[in-house]
Amino acid sequence: MDMDVVGEHAPREGQTGHNEVAPGPAPAPGMAWIPGGTYWMGSDHHYPEEKPAHQVTVSGFWMDVAPVTNEDFARFVEATGYVTVAERPLNPDDFPGALPELLVPGSLVFRKTAHRVDLRDLSQWWVYTPGACWRWPEGPAGRDWRGRERHPVVHVCFEDAEAYAAWAGKSLPTEAEWERAARGGLDRKVYVWGDEFSPDGRPMANIWQGEFPWQNLNTDGFEGTSPVGSFPANAYGLFDMAGNVWEWTTDWFQERHQGNGGKPCCIPVNPRGPATHERSLDPCTPGVLIPRRVLKGGSHLCASNYCLRYRPAARSPQAVDSGTTHIGFRCVHRPLSG
Repeated sequence: MDMDVVGEHAPREGQTGHNEVAPGPAPAPGMAWIPGGTYWMGSDHHYPEEKPAHQVTVSGFWMDVAPVTNEDFARFVEATGYVTVAERPLNPDDFPGALPELLVPGSLVFRKTAHRVDLRDLSQWWVYTPGACWRWPEGPAGRDWRGRERHPVVHVCFEDAEAYAAWAGKSLPTEAEWERAARGGLDRKVYVWGDEFSPDGRPMANIWQGEFPWQNLNTDGFEGTSPVGSFPANAYGLFDMAGNVWEWTTDWFQERHQGNGGKPCCIPVNPRGPATHERSLDPCTPGVLIPRRVLKGGSHLCASNYCLRYRPAARSPQAVDSGTTHIGFRCVHRPLSG
């Protein structure tokens, strides 16, 4: 598969909105044109934060056909000397009461449990690991990123993703842009590829098979991240819009979509979520005051018994200062400001 080739993808049955002519060649290798139009965003049938399903209109834009990879990010770091948040010293004043041994650079690493656990207690599988960062995804005791050049970069917080996008002359997508792209013209479908979870028994995304977080049957061939493009692309030629890694968007998180009240006259155009972060705190963690952005797409840790979020409508709040072993990003380029 050649990631630098942008294919032409015909509209599929069920596509809404209008088709646009791509404005000339791709602004960078490995980008696909996402036609503008009106589509149904969100879902009334899954998690509360996805409600209400509503129509939005998005202008056409270019999007990376795959998440930013380790080799992509390494070129950025080599060119700029950038140091990610996970690699920077911690200020003890920002973490009152924290154990001294944890006040060192690092990040959250997933550890599979040995047996069934209470799924309400995330601390049983997330471990703050000193030294964990994009270079050392499992921490210094594990393998570094070499040998995983085509895997998505992880342990990137929102600031890191924004810095890369600016260097590349691109931007991070809005939530509405991301979901428009993920659906690939298949409006109101459950998954990126349609309504059937596994057509003809074929795995369609890198997700968790088995009972999370202790039993991974590994039937798709991957227990952690996978090289980008290991699963079929959607109708717009985009890979890994479901599973593999969650992806940052620019939108501040809010508990529900604003919707349009069911009025065709009031369909939002290029919506961008709340203007400020004051309402972007996660209701599930009321004591945490770090504002949160919206993640999209699910990851290799999403399982049917715990996190059925490998769907285009799914969304998750994430603290802007925190990256993990299952969060990455991809970029967009907008030909016109909007």
